[in-house]
Amino acid sequence: MSSDVGNALFSELLMADQLVRNRLSKVLPKGMELSHFGVLNLLARLQTERTPAELARAFHVTRGAMTNTLTKLEWAGYVHIRPDWDDARRKMVAISPSGKAARDAALAAISPLIDDIAQTLGDARVRQTVPVLREIRLRLEGD
Repeated sequence: MSSDVGNALFSELLMADQLVRNRLSKVLPKGMELSHFGVLNLLARLQTERTPAELARAFHVTRGAMTNTLTKLEWAGYVHIRPDWDDARRKMVAISPSGKAARDAALAAISPLIDDIAQTLGDARVRQTVPVLREIRLRLEGD
């Protein structure tokens, strides 16, 4: 691949990321940030507790940044944070029923945007694109 094609790819990825973040921020429920939605979405999908360190690694952020996000989510009643009974130095984070409801409301608000883009591109093109984007992500995670 020529450097021009690589540069164009990353330019498009960066611009798409910025546009998606702006659009999603506008439709998320009041007070919910993208970082909050990301954590709630992951916890809802996993349906199991995680430590703050595991969540920080999953989102490629510092432990301090994740602690800040989790503090806001706990204050809003969206997550439960408890001590780890096996290791008192650690904490365990789980999504609460109100957190699941907030995540579901956020998904409902986001769905029209996602559906519109997927419909415009067509199912076949989306299915072709997802593995390429996943491969890029996995490669970047490995670095």
